[in-house]
Parts: sequence; C-alpha cells; structure tokens
Amino acid sequence: MPNATRNATKPLPKPPDEASLREGALAHLARFAATRAGLARVLNRRIDRWARAAELAGLEAEAIAAAVRAARAAVPAVVAALSAVGAIDDAAFADGRARRLIRQGKSRRATLAHLVDKGVEAVLAETVVPEDPARDLAAACAYLRRRRLPPFGPGERVRALAALARGGFTRDIAERAVDLDPDEADAALSALRRS
Repeated sequence: MPNATRNATKPLPKPPDEASLREGALAHLARFAATRAGLARVLNRRIDRWARAAELAGLEAEAIAAAVRAARAAVPAVVAALSAVGAIDDAAFADGRARRLIRQGKSRRATLAHLVDKGVEAVLAETVVPEDPARDLAAACAYLRRRRLPPFGPGERVRALAALARGGFTRDIAERAVDLDPDEADAALSALRRS
C-alpha cells in the first residue's frame, strides 16, 4: 500500500517527446553500450512506463494513446540522430562484445546468438565472428578453465564434453579441447588473450 499512496501523490511527468527521449537515450548510452535496435527497445520501454503511470493517474485513454503514438513516431528519429553523430555504432558494439564473450569462453554459436539478441543484424554478427577453429578451441579452453574441467582440473571426460556441448561448441572442438595437454591449453588461452 505505501507504493500506491506514493504513486497517487506523485505528479505525472509530461508525455515523452523527441527531446525527452533524446535525453533518456543519452543517459542510457552514458552507462551502457547499445545497438540501434537495443536503444529503440529502451526508449519504447520508457514510453510504456509513462503510459502505465498516466493510466494510474487517471488520464483519458485517448490522450494516452495519442501521446504514445507521437512518442513512438519520434523514436526512429532519435535513434537515427544519435547514430549519425556516432553515439551508436552497431559494428563497434558487435566487435567489442564478441571479443569479450569469446575471451570469457563463449562458443561462436553462443556469441552469434547473443549479438542477434542484442539487436545486431545477423549478417554483421557473422562478419564480426567468422569461423575460426583456433579461436573456437581457445574459447573452449577458457570455458573449461572457468569450470575447472579437464584439462584444467579433475573430472570425467564425458562431463566436460557435455558441458562444452551445452555451451554451443561443436563436437570436434570439444574433443580437441578436452584432450589437450594442460600446457597446450594454456598456450591456446594466451593466444586468445593476445588477439
């Protein structure tokens, strides 16, 4: 009940317009990297939050719908303007995120899925994360090290292979990674860090 009382006494902010959406977008980009599609989702959620607050405040449904339509029409303009000045760069986002995920031990398949989920176009994601067996092997080694599985720790080979399969690695890469000598696996990880 305390939240309902606070919401009832809190004044309704003005409907989102292009200027307020740009401010919100800049605040978001100051804290987080984003893609064009990701930023559009953030702005649309902001509009949805305003619509829910307006409904709770008792604003007429037609007025809410009109304000939401106008705000949603402004979202592409805000995203395009920020992209034009370089505040949003899908290629740079994809490249940086892909490097981080692979260093963390994510498979190529998992990395591609993550990038597409974040709003990177599939063609760009494929370009940023090309097929590279050596990098996949190094990423599998990073995955095994994080989980302390063979060759980095005790454990069953089958368990390590199953973990790699769940992580999105191919059977060939998984078998090669599990069968590596610990020194070879460390060398693969060192090469991954340098790249």
